[in-house]
Amino acid sequence: MEKGIIQTVKLNLFYDQFQALIDIDMEVPARRITAMIGPSGCGKSTLLRVFNRMNDMIDGVTVTGEVRIDGKNIFAPSTDLIALREKVGMVFQRPNPFPLSIYQNITFGLEVHALGNKREYSAQVQKALQDVILWDALKDRLNQSALDLSLEQQQRLCIARVLTMKPRIILMDEPCSALDPIATMRIEELMQELKKDYTIVIVTHNMQQAARASDFTAFMYLGKLIEFGETGQVFTRPREQLTENYISGRFG
Repeated sequence: MEKGIIQTVKLNLFYDQFQALIDIDMEVPARRITAMIGPSGCGKSTLLRVFNRMNDMIDGVTVTGEVRIDGKNIFAPSTDLIALREKVGMVFQRPNPFPLSIYQNITFGLEVHALGNKREYSAQVQKALQDVILWDALKDRLNQSALDLSLEQQQRLCIARVLTMKPRIILMDEPCSALDPIATMRIEELMQELKKDYTIVIVTHNMQQAARASDFTAFMYLGKLIEFGETGQVFTRPREQLTENYISGRFG
């Protein structure tokens, strides 16, 4: 198993005077699913957005410490943000397809970044839709609006859109919160397929989802990383009392 594709070293993040992340030291294994759990406001979504520097878009944010991806500090002055966000893709809480055709949704990033040869786009669309198990359902509907798809199909399409950029890491912020239980199960099954080729970091409020779908779990509380380990260990033999209290439902 590859190890430590993402490493944080004494990572702190401030929104003006408020410290949202406190001395985070973490190592995320490659080609595994890592779930981040914890009560609302504990910093897990903030930490997720650090990994592709989406917090840069928020006024008043200050970061200290390091985040290394493939051993390189992403906050170094030489960092190419476009290249970083190609390598570290993002799937959001609610499906956010563009008001374009299914085909145009998937090629949007390729067009914007002028990647590849347009003659190869059809093959790339097919590959991306096959990767998210949508090709058979949509191959005859590529010119239809993406907004006509079911919520589950829209979320799969958004994942396919990320895959066309050939990322190494996929960040997922509550990707199933808008989906029903059956669609949630299908997205979890898809994640298991994707981890063969991608590193996945998921934020979830659903502890059952974390227990089912992830290989590693990070428990956060009040901006601190309380515990990080293999999911089975965190859920059945937590090292920290605070972790046990949260998992057993004593607070949260």
